[in-house]
Amino acid sequence: MARSLVIKVTAGADEPERCNQAFTVAAAALASGVPVSLWLTGESAWFALPGRAKDFSLPHAAQLGDLLDTVLAVGKVTLCTQCAARRDITVDDVIEGVRIAGAPTFVEEVLGEGVQALVY
Repeated sequence: MARSLVIKVTAGADEPERCNQAFTVAAAALASGVPVSLWLTGESAWFALPGRAKDFSLPHAAQLGDLLDTVLAVGKVTLCTQCAARRDITVDDVIEGVRIAGAPTFVEEVLGEGVQALVY
């Protein structure tokens, strides 16, 4: 059975290196054929909105918008329900392909057979 990866990113523009690392690992795993589910929580919740990832910049790092596009094309991207609510983000606001789900869904994903979970 192939392993899969669930990545929860809590950092956003407030901690750019940690944030970019999570997106980079997600895209690299997908390029290697590993199924990936990327969870946007905390300050990374803002990247579920159109244009926000494209506006993010970190010297000597892959462009966050491109990394997000990769994950959206091949993997899954989920915005935390509570994180979205705290920021007044609704399903009508998010990029196409981003779902909003909560802790029960996250727990179900990370407890799946062959799953490796990482938190950034």
